[in-house]
Amino acid sequence: MRVLITGATGLIGQEIVKCCHEKNIKVNYLTTSKSKIIQIENYQGFYWNPKAMEIDSNCFKDVDTIIHLAGATVSKRWIPKYKKEILSSRKETTALLVNALKGESHTIKQVISASAIGVYPDSLTNYYDHTFSAVSDSFLGQVVTVWEDAVDEFSKLNITVSKIRIGLVLSNKGGALQELVKPIKYGLGSAFGHGKQWQSWIHINDLAHMFLYVYKHRLNGVYNGVAPNPVSNKELTKTIANVMHKPLFMPNIPKFFMKLVLGEMHMLLFESQRVSCKRITEKGFYFKYNSLEPALKDLLG
Repeated sequence: MRVLITGATGLIGQEIVKCCHEKNIKVNYLTTSKSKIIQIENYQGFYWNPKAMEIDSNCFKDVDTIIHLAGATVSKRWIPKYKKEILSSRKETTALLVNALKGESHTIKQVISASAIGVYPDSLTNYYDHTFSAVSDSFLGQVVTVWEDAVDEFSKLNITVSKIRIGLVLSNKGGALQELVKPIKYGLGSAFGHGKQWQSWIHINDLAHMFLYVYKHRLNGVYNGVAPNPVSNKELTKTIANVMHKPLFMPNIPKFFMKLVLGEMHMLLFESQRVSCKRITEKGFYFKYNSLEPALKDLLG
């Protein structure tokens, strides 16, 4: 078995590569940096340049599934120029893969693409599953729509399309959790706004195993990459502090202040999406970390 991974050197990509190797799944990966190309039996790198629409087609050799994670991070300030990059990076990388396979003989049976729960509208009361059709009118809703529409083009090549809409990924190697930990470490942690907004989170190891579960069982369609028990922002902040044995003295941080600091990107902290993972559990997927405290103890203990 061999998979092709885009975004293999990112936070989620590295965890998926590790899980692949634990299961004796060989990995090809695409990189825009020729200096990052490694050629060993179970981990082979290939060059691509999505802006120039260049790709080394040898990357597809003996591959039956593409795990598509590539796209500019949304965790940088959303100035107009960078917003265009967030959108174009997802369209360009996906179009390049689709066009490279058109009219060619290949062994690709499935594409499993990252997506995001930012597609669901901001709500304190809704409980979203994959069937919810209304899309958030936020920038993230626009990003996910563009992203998923681009990925759907693979289905025209008779390739099974699967999408994992990822929530708040908890990792000890980077990402949102490390940013939340910093102020709490110095006794300056606090919830954002009223703190009631839902945070649908997932331990990074569970997320990586979910991608491989979708791969192993050839599951198609949309799945939510979130754990079974979402929490409020206030509960998330409080649980991190408890696990770290740190006090929480500070008042909640007002929304207007974070808007001044982060600009439009502040919505990442204030949008509320309570999201269900029922569809993947009904397919037999088992979460190692169902609840927040054990997940945080594993990552921060």
